[in-house]
Amino acid sequence: MNSTPEAPHLTRALGVRDVALFMVTAGCSVQWFTTAAAAGPSSLLVWVFGGLTMFLPLSVCVVFLSSRYPDEGGLYVWSKHAFGPFAGFMTGWTYWTSNLPFLTSLLYFAAGSALFWSGQRDTAASASPSYFICFSIAALGVAVALNVRGLASAKWLNSAGAIARWLETILLVGLGLAIWRRFGTATPITRQTIVPGLRLTDMVFWATIAFAWTGPEAASFMGGEIRDPRRTVPRAFAIAAPMIAAIYILGTGSVLVSIPSEQTSALYGLMEAISIDAARLNLLWLIPVAAAFVVLDRLGSVGVWLGAVARIPFVAGLDHHLPRSFARLHPRHGSPTVAIWTQAVIIAAFAFLGQAGTSVKGAYTVVVEMMVVATMLPFVPLFGAAIKLSADAPVRGEVRIPGGRHTVVVMALIGLATTLGAIALAFVPPADEDRPAIAVLKVAGMTTTLLLAGAAIYFAGSVRARRLERLAGGPPQ
Repeated sequence: MNSTPEAPHLTRALGVRDVALFMVTAGCSVQWFTTAAAAGPSSLLVWVFGGLTMFLPLSVCVVFLSSRYPDEGGLYVWSKHAFGPFAGFMTGWTYWTSNLPFLTSLLYFAAGSALFWSGQRDTAASASPSYFICFSIAALGVAVALNVRGLASAKWLNSAGAIARWLETILLVGLGLAIWRRFGTATPITRQTIVPGLRLTDMVFWATIAFAWTGPEAASFMGGEIRDPRRTVPRAFAIAAPMIAAIYILGTGSVLVSIPSEQTSALYGLMEAISIDAARLNLLWLIPVAAAFVVLDRLGSVGVWLGAVARIPFVAGLDHHLPRSFARLHPRHGSPTVAIWTQAVIIAAFAFLGQAGTSVKGAYTVVVEMMVVATMLPFVPLFGAAIKLSADAPVRGEVRIPGGRHTVVVMALIGLATTLGAIALAFVPPADEDRPAIAVLKVAGMTTTLLLAGAAIYFAGSVRARRLERLAGGPPQ
């Protein structure tokens, strides 16, 4: 008797609108407004440069690869086809694990924004680790409950998060325009200040900008749940791309108008900008409204990523690299329940451990630093897979990329260069870091531990798969 699980059937619940909104929610994050604004007006040009060197190449490669391999699993499956099962597993492993501290940072940002519901920041709660932990666990519970019920339910939170992102961006930009017309800009935006500096200290935040342009590739993980993915994914990219660019550039510009760049806070800066603008315009009632938008936006992003990256351990379970329980779907809702709950437990642990021995601000910085290098690592095999697989013969129904393989290879090389550059810059500690050597060792140690743990899990899974093969009398199907 064969004890291996059959590949479960996934419900195709997502259309063009759902995938486009999914990409907006997954592909941009309002918390990077303040990170960019803290670097000054030159960040506006860096956003454009990042879009051309990261988002555009990534979009071309994802459209090509998801068209040729439209099944569940995304870059995990692409790397496996191009470089073998070990490369595929490590690609999925690094992508999956890097998103867990990222989700914790989203929850912290939502908790910080929620402090403004009363119309001004609750300074007592803003310094309370217990508040941030309790808020994060409660918000995570909502996202888990909806994702366990399947994408047919979770997509409403995803879409609501995308709509909330537009509303908060429109509000931020509207207030910024009003302030600029009446009072001028808090940060001088001139020909001199808008030109990016080329010193290493000026370029450090470019790694975060490159990271901020990633995200839309997450839709490919759910290829088995997208209606006609070969046609839907490219159309959704075309809709989402200009929306994401507008959100980043307009949002950053509005923060620069509202707060001097040197006074911008990464954790509270967005709501502080809105609060300052609303107070100067005697529109204090807008502050709690904006806080609600930001919290819903961040909660939508948590829901998007919680559901999307759960498909990686799900596929790894089908391939026997993880216990087969990861490949089981909920009998009623058809969701990878074990993978979702496993992620939730790890994210909750990050929320607790991130507070150990540090302040709330320090904990937020730690989880952001933990994710950047690990998040960029899987894009190296992704772009490599695009180069290698584009040499194969086209398949029936594949989307035709203008320029064919030449375009795919050029875009992949640009994306690969950007990815490697971002990884190198992520190892450079910030200028205000008190202990730069320790900061570098922290990033290097985390990356090494991550890769060694993934390799150990892979080889343990290979032993398990061979045992199943012997029991079943043939290779696992």
